[in-house]
Amino acid sequence: MNFKREYLQYFGLSFIVIVFDQITKLLVHNYMEYGLPGQIKIFGEWFKLHYTLNPGMAFGLELGSDYGKLMLTSFRLLAMVGIAYYLFTLIQKKMHKGYVICIALILGGAMGNLFDSVFYGVLLNNAPEGSHSPWLHGQVIDMLYVDIWEGFLPDWIPVFGGQYYAFWPIFNIADATIFCSVATLLIFQHRWLKEENSRLEVESKNNE
Repeated sequence: MNFKREYLQYFGLSFIVIVFDQITKLLVHNYMEYGLPGQIKIFGEWFKLHYTLNPGMAFGLELGSDYGKLMLTSFRLLAMVGIAYYLFTLIQKKMHKGYVICIALILGGAMGNLFDSVFYGVLLNNAPEGSHSPWLHGQVIDMLYVDIWEGFLPDWIPVFGGQYYAFWPIFNIADATIFCSVATLLIFQHRWLKEENSRLEVESKNNE
């Protein structure tokens, strides 16, 4: 019974991320104008809401062609199955709570974006915006616009100096959840695994 409650808690956390992510995307789709005309400034020029569509992976990278999009969505679908199974095994092994929470959040964020790719081309006609596409060919809705920096790099910088660059990522709740969870894993993973090894050693001694 205790195991069942833990499964519900962690997979429930993934579900909450999916629901929150999808609600924000549907609100943006239904109540914001696409592109620059519908942009809303939240904190001056630094942080804005900006409705855009991402046809591919992170930072708008694409595989190209309809087959490339189909391959990308199929890969995401297989990855979700793998992450879900990994989360199941972590709960079963009673791994460190912080580690399991991060994996649950990553699963929720990844599934949130997968939902867009699988369904939105048909349900929202968003590939591109306002046009229909088959199942598995939808585009991911992004809206959180952080205008970090843009301009020319100083000439004294090797290779890149004197060129114009813009660093202004546009992402969504799912992306933010994945990024924060991965960053937390990188920072605390060593400590969590060390604590987990100590726990296993104590349990081993108690069973002797």
